[in-house]
Amino acid sequence: MNLEMLGQNTSQSEVTHISSHGIWILANNEEMFLSYQDFPWFEDVPIRKILNIQEPFPNHFYWPDLDVDLSKEIIKNPERFPLKAKA
Repeated sequence: MNLEMLGQNTSQSEVTHISSHGIWILANNEEMFLSYQDFPWFEDVPIRKILNIQEPFPNHFYWPDLDVDLSKEIIKNPERFPLKAKA
């Protein structure tokens, strides 16, 4: 039997928790924390905008309602990317 993958990769990424300190996302069975201190774009915005997450490419996350896109490397190592846009 020959199985052929049809269609696009629809990787499931989701926001699993929102707190007063930041948000947690789950992607590829790995949970990652984004603090508001390091990622200020998520603080003080409607929850529906935070929940609208896409993973257009592996390990690349995009929030279209906020026009924010981040890689897994940026999320895991925010100190390596000190420049931040104003929230």
